[in-house]
Amino acid sequence: MKTGVILPTFRDTPDEAMDTARRALDAGVDGVFCYDHLWPIGQPERPALAPFPVLAALADSLDLSAGGTAGMYLGTLVARVGLVPNQVLRNQFVALAELAGGLVIAGLGTGDRLSEQENLAYGIPFGTAADRRAELLELATDLRELDLEVWVAGGLAARTVEAKAARAALNVWDASPQVVTQRGSQDGVEVTWAGPAPPTSEILHDMVFDLAAAGATWAVFGWPVDMDVLVTAAAEAATARHR
Repeated sequence: MKTGVILPTFRDTPDEAMDTARRALDAGVDGVFCYDHLWPIGQPERPALAPFPVLAALADSLDLSAGGTAGMYLGTLVARVGLVPNQVLRNQFVALAELAGGLVIAGLGTGDRLSEQENLAYGIPFGTAADRRAELLELATDLRELDLEVWVAGGLAARTVEAKAARAALNVWDASPQVVTQRGSQDGVEVTWAGPAPPTSEILHDMVFDLAAAGATWAVFGWPVDMDVLVTAAAEAATARHR
């Protein structure tokens, strides 16, 4: 199971995000990710950095000599369809992949009632759920045809169908290991996990073990998280599975 960290981008400057990504690379974390929000959910007074400029800056500044970002993936968790046209999102992912040696994860989502206000505040239409799902499937399929790794966000059965149709992974947010197993083994789709970091390193260690045992191919935690424990626990889980 690979490991990831969601960078702190609800800030006025990218300094902390850039520093966290460099620390993640040094710690052996497999990937770093950025949210795609105009503000933190429910907090319109706070700042939010756009994901693609931050990720592009990381691709440019980190050591690319080992191929890609020294083996570290750059991704969105998640880029929301409807904020910009699909063609714009597609081109942003293509450009990022060129900068990052192809090591890009296109995490895609449709948004929900919690993010609807972000659209409305800027006069951006918020389409029906059916329209947004159709846009997501179209973009996910397009990006997979370009050989980019794609994650479709959501734990609902409909998202599983869309992930399978696009040959993408299903990303579940803060789901139990049981849900991971159900979606993976019963629904026959690759499942990646993302969620907030637990309050202690001991719980983090156990969570990583449980998610690996459940069949998650990635475990991505929000910042702050103990990256050394995260990487060590994933390595121990891999060793335990191969005994």
